[in-house]
Order: sequence, then C-alpha cells, then structure tokens
Amino acid sequence: MLSDNKPLYSQILGILRERISQGEYVTGQQLPTELELADKFGVSRITSKRALIELEREGLIYRRRGSGSFVKKRDEAKKPAEVPIKPSSSMIISMVLPFVSPNNSLEHMQSVAKYLESKGYYLSIHNSNWNIERERELLISLPKRGTAGIILYPVSTQHNLDVVHALHMNDYPIVTLDQYYNLLTMGSAVSDNADGGYIAASKLIELGHTRIAFISTVGIQYRSTVRDRFFGYSKALNDNGIPLDIELCFSNLPSDAEGAGPARREFYKKLVGQLQELNVTAIQAEHDMVALDCLKAALDLGIKVPEELSIIGFDNNELCEQAEVPISTLEQNYEEIGRRSAMMIVDQLENGAIQQERAVIPVKWVSRQSVGPGPELHERNE
Repeated sequence: MLSDNKPLYSQILGILRERISQGEYVTGQQLPTELELADKFGVSRITSKRALIELEREGLIYRRRGSGSFVKKRDEAKKPAEVPIKPSSSMIISMVLPFVSPNNSLEHMQSVAKYLESKGYYLSIHNSNWNIERERELLISLPKRGTAGIILYPVSTQHNLDVVHALHMNDYPIVTLDQYYNLLTMGSAVSDNADGGYIAASKLIELGHTRIAFISTVGIQYRSTVRDRFFGYSKALNDNGIPLDIELCFSNLPSDAEGAGPARREFYKKLVGQLQELNVTAIQAEHDMVALDCLKAALDLGIKVPEELSIIGFDNNELCEQAEVPISTLEQNYEEIGRRSAMMIVDQLENGAIQQERAVIPVKWVSRQSVGPGPELHERNE
C-alpha cells in the first residue's frame, strides 16, 4: 500500500486524512492505535505515532492519554494553514553535548540545524557539561518530554551504556556524534580517528623520528576518539618496525593538565622535561590544546621547535595557526559529521530505518612549522 516516493509517515497521514474527509471515520470515532497502524502498514511504531501527531496538529483528531485518537467535529477542525506556527514536540530533535564552544561543537550544531531545518524539524541544544549524571538525566527525560530523537555527543563511551542501549533497543531514534560505543550496534557519525593517528605518526617516522610520545589527557578506554588515535599511532609504529614503548605513552593525566593558570603550565614543563630525558624527539598529542601546551612548555624550557622537538595536534583549532610556532595537525570535517548524524535521525523518523551504520568521515593533514626532521635526518641535512 505504501510506496518509496514519500516519507512513510506522510503517506499514512494522507490515507487517514482522506478517510476522515470521505466519512469513513466519523466524528467521535476512535482511529486505530499506533500499534495497529504500525502492523497494518508494516512500519515502526515511531512512524505511525508521528502520522497521528501530525493529524492532531491539523486539527482533524484529538488524542486522549490512555484512550486513543478520535475524530473531531468538522466545524472544530482547523485547516492546516490556521494551525499556529510553533514547533510540535514531535518535530524537535535534541542534541546533547558535553560542552558548547566556538570551535567544533558550534560547527556540529550549525550543520545539524541546517539539515534538520531543510526537512522541517527543529533543533534543541542541551549541555551535559562533562557530567555523566547530567547526561543520564537528559537521556531519560528528553524522550518523556516528547523529543522525537536525540543526537548524542557522549561524555564517555564507558558510561550510560544501559540507558543508551535501552533507547536504541526500543527503536527510539538516537545516534552518536564524534564518538561511538564499541559494545552497541547503533548509528554514529565520527571522524576517521584511527587513520588520523596513523597519518600523524607516519609523517614523523618519514622524517626520521623513532622516539615519538603519545600524550592524552584521558585514558584511551574512556573515549573512542582517543582510543582510535592511539591505535592508529601504534599501527604506524608497528608497520615501520618500531616497537611500541609504553614508557612514551602518557594518558589519563592528572587534573593539573586540564586546569588553568601556573599549575597547568608547570605540569607541562615537567612533562616535556621528562620526555627530553627519555630522548623523545616528537610528540603526537590527543588534541590541539595538548599540543599547544606542550609547545609553550618546550619554548619555556629553551627547546627549539621543530629543530629539537616536533609536535603534532588533532582538530585544527584556529589557535594552532596563531601559535608562536604554528602547529601541524589533523583537520576534522565537523560539518559532514553533523550532517550525517542528522540524516540518520530523519531517516529513522520518516522511514522507520533503525540505524546501525557507523559513518566514518575522512580527516585531512594540515602541515605547519611545528614538524621537522628527526635527529639523524637533521644531522644529514646539515
């Protein structure tokens, strides 16, 4: 009965609207339930529910909690054009972020909002502020408040697995952005972090570096982004016959590493000094802010960059280009990541397609002055 030409919910809406106008469903008559419509048309309950909600927005039916949907009197029904123009909860997609900044999160939001708007949806933004309990509260409360779907940027891929899994198993539209859950088969849109980690380490190895440190503020077990970058770094070493030296891998750093003021600066000076004692000639940082801190520490210590120490970041934050020594980095396509996550949500809402794809978006190498030849190549060139 349904075709592929229009969204499934729209086709069901059209059928119900026609049956009401032709008197097949009369005033006061109860319509089939969400479950009955889903079975009849072979769609998800989410799709049938949206058709009924849109019918209610048009003023053709009214809904009673626990009782069902009923046809309104003709003189009570409003024409679609007379319906007040305001977002229905069924048309709102929520984006849950651990932080909101002018950099990547803003690009994500703009891209998601642009795509959703083109499809007639609205975007609401919620900040978990890196708080696992706050994230959990939002994941539980937003569906109850009528949000049609959630795009989640997880605080950590180690936490809130149960509630995310429950939403996905109950066919609630939810996809992750930036990170993915290893243990869950659900939709996600992420950068190719493993390839980025591999590219960064390979660039350094090509330049003659063999003592390359990997530095991350968080443990690789907590976020898929960091884990994949580390695995990419490890693979590049292995492919080039360089043993992975765990003494050169620093993760889950103390709070001073992400604090502010003198304590943070002193921490990185101590860390970079320790790397010098380990004969490290290059640093591969988890993200640009770590790279920038390492650069400042090196310059404070009188270490020349890149002559004595090469540094690579990740993200292509504008501060990298403005640094005293502009930092080489990997650029993420935040716009495409946001767009793909929004596409997945709309696909499930309109076509009932349960999302399981992991969309992996390529990253781009950005070469700047913070990377130079390793000791042997440097000496050879001189």
